[in-house]
Amino acid sequence: MKTAKDLMKKSRDGYPLKKTELVYLLGLAPDSAESYAVMAEANRLSKVLSDGRAEIHGQFALNLALCPCNCLFCSFAKINAVFAEEITLQTDEAAAYARQFERKGVNAVFVMTTAKYGFDRFIEMSREIRRNLKPETILIANIGDQTLENAKKLKDSGYAGVYHALRLREGIDTALSPQKRMESIRNFQEAGLAVGTCVEPVGPEHTNEELAEMIEFTASFNPSYSGAARRIPIPGTKMAKRGMISELRMAQIVAVTRLGMPQTVSGNCTHEPCTLGAVAGANLFWAELGANPRDIEARTEEGRGDTVEHCALLFRESGWDVWHGPSRYYNKRNDLQL
Repeated sequence: MKTAKDLMKKSRDGYPLKKTELVYLLGLAPDSAESYAVMAEANRLSKVLSDGRAEIHGQFALNLALCPCNCLFCSFAKINAVFAEEITLQTDEAAAYARQFERKGVNAVFVMTTAKYGFDRFIEMSREIRRNLKPETILIANIGDQTLENAKKLKDSGYAGVYHALRLREGIDTALSPQKRMESIRNFQEAGLAVGTCVEPVGPEHTNEELAEMIEFTASFNPSYSGAARRIPIPGTKMAKRGMISELRMAQIVAVTRLGMPQTVSGNCTHEPCTLGAVAGANLFWAELGANPRDIEARTEEGRGDTVEHCALLFRESGWDVWHGPSRYYNKRNDLQL
């Protein structure tokens, strides 16, 4: 059986790791010398691929609503009954959030909605947001599954890319179709939108085999970035009883994900922002405003949401510089391989 050292050399030589090899690395004790070596190698590779400069993206939500998709890990899920009333931003409020992130110097501005937010309204809002931003500011959509026609409309309304993930146990812990999630990724890429993704939301119950399969899937379509994020329990929900993995375990998964990606993928994200993730090779964090699916506060800046300034501090504390300018991750070509 190959050792962690052998697998790190294989990755360094540019060869993709097989599922069994990813499972082996994920099965190392998170606090073992071998696992720390994997994190160090992932950190080295991330810095080589991004010139030692990490990115900070900013995300805000156009609405807060009880969502019938019922993702059990989400505070918006109707079944979780976290929020009693809906909140929908007006155009001027949305534009103000976007300009605030732009002034703070984020590398990309993300516009998020619940899955059932009206698409025509989203396009209308997006065009106004785009009109209020500098031409060079990168705009990214984080919305539900879309047809190819709608994906083209996103592109035409000023978006450079999207965030879209096939979540762990999609269709089991959510009411969404895994096939439609994958189809949407194909549609986005065919429309010319760059796609960022992640292995998420990781909980203690997910096996190393599940994680390895998801790492392989995210690598398969050459995303703008992949990475890993742990599940944040929503207090009082059934899923909260499953618990949460440690930051150290998440850092290990972030590192293995980096080694599982082709070297055409320069970005490696984690969420929520933390120094251990950055030390393990994460070079992308998010700051957040407004509604947040991991928060029980309607305005996440009053709860779990992090600031641009603090994200930058965490990167500096972890030995990273921060890139200034439009996102480089969303300025790469994606080759459709699904």
